[in-house]
Amino acid sequence: MKTIEVNLRERSYPIYIGDNLYKEIDHIPIFKNIGQKWVIISHHIIMEIIGNKIGSLLRSSGFDCENIIVPEGDAAKNTVEYSKIISQLVKFGCDRKSVILALGGGVIGDIAGFVASSFMRGIKYYQIPTTLLSMVDSSIGGKTGLNIPEGKNLIGSFYQPAGVLIDPKALKTLPFDEVHAGISEIIKYGAIQDKIFLNNIDDWLNDINSFPFLEAILKSCKIKSKIISKDEHENDLRKILNFGHTIGHALEAYFGFEKIRHGEAVAHGMICASWISKETGNLTDREYQKLCKIIKKVPLPNIREFDPDRLMGYIKLDKKNEVGDFCFILLNQLGNAIVEQNISEKLIIKSFEKLK
Repeated sequence: MKTIEVNLRERSYPIYIGDNLYKEIDHIPIFKNIGQKWVIISHHIIMEIIGNKIGSLLRSSGFDCENIIVPEGDAAKNTVEYSKIISQLVKFGCDRKSVILALGGGVIGDIAGFVASSFMRGIKYYQIPTTLLSMVDSSIGGKTGLNIPEGKNLIGSFYQPAGVLIDPKALKTLPFDEVHAGISEIIKYGAIQDKIFLNNIDDWLNDINSFPFLEAILKSCKIKSKIISKDEHENDLRKILNFGHTIGHALEAYFGFEKIRHGEAVAHGMICASWISKETGNLTDREYQKLCKIIKKVPLPNIREFDPDRLMGYIKLDKKNEVGDFCFILLNQLGNAIVEQNISEKLIIKSFEKLK
């Protein structure tokens, strides 16, 4: 088992990474059982595959453990489901000492984390990601959120978990498309922070069936942990983690969270953002073409016809925009990202041509 530390002073926490970690979850050193209520929040299918086993292990070790099941898909991240979860916690007799285990992908991590941040003004929770995307991205850093019709994650908070437990073997239970979508976030880390890592990813994708997930997860988590440790609340450096996400989130909101996976949307968003990087003189055409070639090694869905003005409307709702300026994360070379505040609406709309 490998351990990475997210250094946030009194809010610091470990990330444990190792095969078969779930089979030893009742012995995780940061799990302090003092008789409090432990609640697993997950989807039905995840409970069937692994959650029930985790619950049984905990109960056999003396943990008072309950389950809450939420619907699948990003649409579950809404105020209705949030209220249902809060009501169930009350029925279970949960209090300020209770602990939430967020078992699942980004949807579970977001809604369970937001519940933990707000129930009784904040209770402890652990992230136990089961998708590649959540392992390398959403489970780390304390971002929680709910969606509303106007956009993604417009309700949310920064609330750090007490720990993150990652078992790469869980990826074997996922459909190939789900795993492939998560690779896009791994590509992002190389693009924004580590050119050598990006080159390794390029080589690994020549045989996607032999992709070294443990090595890639470890490196991705190290990069994100370092960034989070320097900028917890996205005041400066952490913004670069949004490379590809401005247009990616807009695509999710436009087509519906059930129609395009987050990682797929981000991949298309990275292509647009790298094109904008080239057009603004920050990235050479050769570097732009190389990154696009790497991204397109991952199977991506075709983007059907869309209304550019309507898609732009979702971008205008992006939380990163300030005082009418469009904030974009660009690259000034492969392996180095920058924050630009003065990207024109015309240039953004022109980049949509790269979605087709």
